[in-house]
Amino acid sequence: MASFLGDRAAASWLDGQPKRKTGAEKYWKISMSTEDVAISDLMSVSRVAFGTSGARGLVRDMTDRVCAAYTLGFLNYMDRAYHGPRKLAVGGDRRPSTRRIMTAIGYAAHAAGYELVNLGELPSPAVALYGLDEQCPTVMVTGSHIPADRNGMKYTTLHGEFSKLDEARMLSERVVIPAAFDEEGRLSEPFELGPPLALAKTRYLERYLKALPKRCLVGQRIGVYGHSSVARELLVELYEAFGAHVLPFAFSDEFIPVDTEAIRAEDVTIARAFAAENRVDAIVSTDGDADRPLISDEAGEWFRGDVAGILTAQYLNADGVACPVSCNTALEEGGYFAETLRTRIGSPFVIEGMGALRGRGRERVVGYEANGGFLTASALPIPDGDVLPALATRDPVVVHLALLQSAQRKRLSLSQLRATLPARFTASDRDTRFTTERSKSLLALLRAQPLSQLAHSLELGPLSLVDETDGFRMHFSNREVLHFRPSGNAPELRCYAEASSSARAESLVQHGLEKARALFPA
Repeated sequence: MASFLGDRAAASWLDGQPKRKTGAEKYWKISMSTEDVAISDLMSVSRVAFGTSGARGLVRDMTDRVCAAYTLGFLNYMDRAYHGPRKLAVGGDRRPSTRRIMTAIGYAAHAAGYELVNLGELPSPAVALYGLDEQCPTVMVTGSHIPADRNGMKYTTLHGEFSKLDEARMLSERVVIPAAFDEEGRLSEPFELGPPLALAKTRYLERYLKALPKRCLVGQRIGVYGHSSVARELLVELYEAFGAHVLPFAFSDEFIPVDTEAIRAEDVTIARAFAAENRVDAIVSTDGDADRPLISDEAGEWFRGDVAGILTAQYLNADGVACPVSCNTALEEGGYFAETLRTRIGSPFVIEGMGALRGRGRERVVGYEANGGFLTASALPIPDGDVLPALATRDPVVVHLALLQSAQRKRLSLSQLRATLPARFTASDRDTRFTTERSKSLLALLRAQPLSQLAHSLELGPLSLVDETDGFRMHFSNREVLHFRPSGNAPELRCYAEASSSARAESLVQHGLEKARALFPA
């Protein structure tokens, strides 16, 4: 009997492992005689593992069998936890591997007796919104901003995003995998997803068309940087419906890994050039699965996600704001909000923080991340409009509209709107040569040093505070910040910095990465 990895693939992987009775080797032997598998064992041997945004892995490891098994584990957990309607909605981004993975998920749902709803290529928040409206679980197939050789499966329950508790409970599930896969783990039976349902896109558009003033963008010239974003046509349609003159550009047939937190040099160049040539008020975009926003000012200068988050929370008149520890400290320095709360990095922790704020009596609660992803835990009245319903998952459109409307109402350009905040500047980058284990070892080395010795090693002056809420965040006496953290989504080291100028923050990030490589060489 074939294993769930495929005989040759798993055997090849095991050949390279130490010859001892590892959990993976034991499981390989078990899986040769049964298709009854534990999701936790599957995660160990397949290398498709949970991070901060669902289960992700290399496309070659995300075989049809592995994706089907994960789906069965998810549905088993949904059955136990909710006893809800046996319906599963699935959507995906534009990666070459996404359609295949969606098909494997659909097959598993069908085999489990679930009605499958194909939402097609659709933004992650639109998929989540459909699930919340229909009270059914969803799976979004996406690797977000990471390269196309990787992909992932992002889950929502009947109540919203998958929490860390949900993840732990799903990993305890055991599943019986249908005998419908060949030795390489490919689906060997025909299965069609069927045509995509248009209703989910319509509801997502109506969420904003009903809440904001009609034709509120009349007179605005907005560029839509499409690249391979799953939302690119939707953004054009929405902003034209609000009356803007929309200029789409740079739509790509190949997947482009646009990261809204570590913006690529080419994304900076293309925005500046387009703005200079086309006299725009703003350029808008998203990452691949369209749960994180990009928005530029009239000169094509991209907003940092945590700066856009503060401005969005102001527009929505929030009284409680949750955000990760890595975000810009202008949040507190501005004194704009009744209460703020810092969390670990990742939307599940921001959602927990928003829940804590609501539990303390805050009525207009929002959250955001350094990548720009914005979440709403409360129904919020829109100036001169209606009420925007809560959507506690990352969404880019609320950020685009909030900044455009704020600038318009205050009769400012977007660059002038940015300048209304305290002059604190953040930057971030990553080093993909750091494996997860190397990143963790670097943090252990930093923790082991006295503050005076660590300050000497980093050559950045005296240290005043170290924050280990998530990673290793160092506050220096000159108010500069340097922060190292292993990525939760990919094998890479993230570096964040904050300073009194944009150039200094960028310089700090590069200095930090150079010091990291020197302190813990490969």
